[in-house]
Amino acid sequence: MDAHAWTSRALIGGLTQPDDRSCGAASLVLARMLNDAAYAELVATGVHPVTGYRLDGATSDRFRSEVLAMHRRSTRSITLNGNLQLPWPRALGTPPWALAAQMSGPVGSGTGGRYHSRWIPPRRREDVLAAIGRALDNDEVVPLMIGSRWLPRHVVLLTGRRPGPAGDEFGVYDPAVGGMRRCSGEGFRHGELGLGRWQFPWAAVLPG
Repeated sequence: MDAHAWTSRALIGGLTQPDDRSCGAASLVLARMLNDAAYAELVATGVHPVTGYRLDGATSDRFRSEVLAMHRRSTRSITLNGNLQLPWPRALGTPPWALAAQMSGPVGSGTGGRYHSRWIPPRRREDVLAAIGRALDNDEVVPLMIGSRWLPRHVVLLTGRRPGPAGDEFGVYDPAVGGMRRCSGEGFRHGELGLGRWQFPWAAVLPG
């Protein structure tokens, strides 16, 4: 099976963030699964098909372990690429620049390219939405920081888009529910994402 098939298999049981601070790390782990079939198989089955490395427990246990390890790596002062970054208290989640740094390393191994974080003021939503669409059309995935009108509070992962009756619809992995949801391009433009209580797009992590 390919990476998407293994990831879909793992999602059947629910891949929920292990605590209220690890939504960004959970999105990064799912991004790596979608970019790395062997890693997705490891999380789904507990056995790496190339190295034979094993992870114990149920799928949800393996995912939890990987997310907590990712959270530790992504908030330290040195990235996987050996670059310095502003350290961040894990109690405050994962900042956009750390998401970008991780996506620029093995997490984003589908392309091997660099990623950057881009803030989304309301007047720039259309431009950022177009950039997100281009990334998804190139089989990239896009971490998206969302929140209330006043503060960013949560990270989800955009995994694809398709035409819908009212415009483009986006597949969204939401670590708070442990599975896939949908939002619309129109909702993105108007700050009405329809993803629970967090309606406003705040920052996107994009290739290039």
